[in-house]
Amino acid sequence: MLKGKHVILGITGGIAAYKSVSLLRLFVKAGAEVQVVITPAGREFITPVTLSALSGRPVISEFFTANTGAWNSHVDLGLWADAMVIAPATASTIAKMANGVADNMLVTTYLSAKAPVFVAPAMDLDMFAHPSTSRNIELLRSYGNHIIQPAAGELASHLVGKGRMEEPENIFSVVERFFSLSAELAGKKVLVTAGPTYERIDPVRFIGNYSSGKMGYAIAEEFASRGAEVVLVSGPVAITCNHPRIRVISVESATQMCDVAIKEFDGCDVAVMCAAVADYAPEEYVEHKIKREKTDNPVLRLKKNPDIAAKLGELKKGHQLLVGFALETDNETENAKDKIKRKNLDFIVLNSLADKNSCFGVDTNKVTIIERNGDAHRYELKPKKEVAADIVDFIKEKLC
Repeated sequence: MLKGKHVILGITGGIAAYKSVSLLRLFVKAGAEVQVVITPAGREFITPVTLSALSGRPVISEFFTANTGAWNSHVDLGLWADAMVIAPATASTIAKMANGVADNMLVTTYLSAKAPVFVAPAMDLDMFAHPSTSRNIELLRSYGNHIIQPAAGELASHLVGKGRMEEPENIFSVVERFFSLSAELAGKKVLVTAGPTYERIDPVRFIGNYSSGKMGYAIAEEFASRGAEVVLVSGPVAITCNHPRIRVISVESATQMCDVAIKEFDGCDVAVMCAAVADYAPEEYVEHKIKREKTDNPVLRLKKNPDIAAKLGELKKGHQLLVGFALETDNETENAKDKIKRKNLDFIVLNSLADKNSCFGVDTNKVTIIERNGDAHRYELKPKKEVAADIVDFIKEKLC
């Protein structure tokens, strides 16, 4: 999967830089073209001569080449790369990447990279455990970077703990698997709805719910990471998505989401209805803020919102898969099975508020996938990213 791929290998100033030689050899042996970018501190641990001999390319460390003044373009490198792997990534470099401190060639190249970025931290256990490092790593993860967790063991300080850079073979496997997965669903188009909808009462009030959009966004990103082109129709959320294969269409109300979903559904192979759509909206929208002093016990009359999943179920063609989500508080399984029939779904993902640390506002979820024939597939409580992978795995089997 790596033959012909362009890989930037970033090396920073840590003792684990010696492992980067083995990682470089693995990439080259797999047929990848590798450009090494090393920080000035990194040169203190491993020589550019060694790295250049193995990669077959001059090693880049500075913005300008000594003596000639030739400029190394971080923009060109960012466009050239199919992947960027920073191993080892020290606490200092991670902090610079997270906060955009572009004071060396490696970080500047990272900020210009259009390709997926893999970060393999390596540092002493106290540095890795420090709140600032944890925050910076989470920031990098939120930007869409792939964090390859360090291992535990004896460190350069001779202390024992978590902070050892993962072994080169394992880092290579992570990158190789990424490219393998990125071809799985190539050519497929997927529609995902995510987040809540807001139904306006007046200019400052609305009917809504607690959905954060995390589950829908995780599903969209999982599809995109496997090569699918994704249209993500999102209600108002506080999260962002930067994947190049995801086109985000932001909406506010259920009616707006319905209109966009119907328009986009025709060309899709799969639609995943993950949004927590408000069932009702106010019958009337008041143009001015309703004043408590001037209104005694106001009555809010509601009307039904369009049922987006049911409308897509009416439009669904034979080759299309339509996946629903159900959040239930009682009679969960029976209610979910009923929705499958009423909305012409192929299967449904059931959440339950009875499960602790799942559903709204948290980073974990516990789901059951129920098929049209009644078969139920139950999954353990997991991070939403892993739940998304389970759901996409299930959909992929049905597509194949």
